[in-house]
Amino acid sequence: MFSFKFDNCIMDYSTFFGAKFKKTHFIKCSLKEVDFSESNLSAAVFKNTDLMGARFSKTNLEKTDFRSAKNFAIDPELNMLKKAKFSALQLEGLLHKYQLDIE
Repeated sequence: MFSFKFDNCIMDYSTFFGAKFKKTHFIKCSLKEVDFSESNLSAAVFKNTDLMGARFSKTNLEKTDFRSAKNFAIDPELNMLKKAKFSALQLEGLLHKYQLDIE
């Protein structure tokens, strides 16, 4: 088995539908409009990575670290998030579909 590490990569508009990226590290990457639907990203790390418009649907995000990720929108009802890590300031990214005014 092997794992990937992406550092300072621009992978905007890519599709990783159904990909297996368990324990993969994305460091200072641009992943705008990337499709992670039905992927396994369990225990992955998104460190200082821009996820603007990235799609997560039926994605395994268990134990994934989003604490320094930015611009993500993830629906907890459509993805597996058990023990995923988030900063308290990022809760808007999990509640976006409810169109709440969070201050």
